[in-house]
Amino acid sequence: MTPDDHAAAAAALFEAELSGAQIGLLSLKHPEMTMDDAYAVQTALVRAKVSAGRSIVGWKIGLTSRAMQDALGIDIPDSGVLFDDMIFETGGVVPKGRFIQPRVETEIAFVMKDVLGGEGVTRADVLAATEYVAPSLEILDTRILRTDPETGQARKVFDTISDNAANAGVVLGDQRHAVDAFDLRWVGAVTTRDRVVEETGLGAGVLNDPVESVVWLARRMAQYGQQIAPGQIVLSGSFIRPVECPPGSEIVADFGAFGRVDISFD
Repeated sequence: MTPDDHAAAAAALFEAELSGAQIGLLSLKHPEMTMDDAYAVQTALVRAKVSAGRSIVGWKIGLTSRAMQDALGIDIPDSGVLFDDMIFETGGVVPKGRFIQPRVETEIAFVMKDVLGGEGVTRADVLAATEYVAPSLEILDTRILRTDPETGQARKVFDTISDNAANAGVVLGDQRHAVDAFDLRWVGAVTTRDRVVEETGLGAGVLNDPVESVVWLARRMAQYGQQIAPGQIVLSGSFIRPVECPPGSEIVADFGAFGRVDISFD
């Protein structure tokens, strides 16, 4: 893809988010597309959102579980950018029509107190830079069709990365914990939709340790001269499969002693 292709794809994605009308698969339109192309589209999309007045408040890490990596035929996570207009209060309601095809994932969120960056970032560095961890839900959406209606081709990881890693919203629980207060590998949650258990999982599903997920992000960002800033949120990755959220859904993630987070959809 050319720089003009990157800019055009980003503009189409931004318009899709505003209009609620999905675009076709970028991986079908640009079969030569690479991972670098996908992140170039995402970068152009981020620039457009910042120019429109949105502020960056953090980062999300996706595709951290073996199951999701195997489903997309990759062996590394991906990442995206969180903006100020993505934040929802636990117990809140997502207005009707805000998203196109929302889903949720259950995650452990890290909130940073110090700068974190560099190719040599370690687990100890992440622990030292973290102000607290909290239960969270990530709201996903897709501004790109999941499947092309004519060919039947499913979207690829390049499509998802271009679409800002499919992120759309963040819901943090009220509970805040020191990063070493729990063994995060064993922090789990029961996620229900309309009081029916949909998914369960443990933090170990995230690269065997959510802290290692943040290590991966900091090292990847260093390749692009970026750092995680104080006060920013890092969603470390889901340890459940995405749960569909049609209108009227009530989602609760019960983390036991770690806390609880919930959101409803009009």
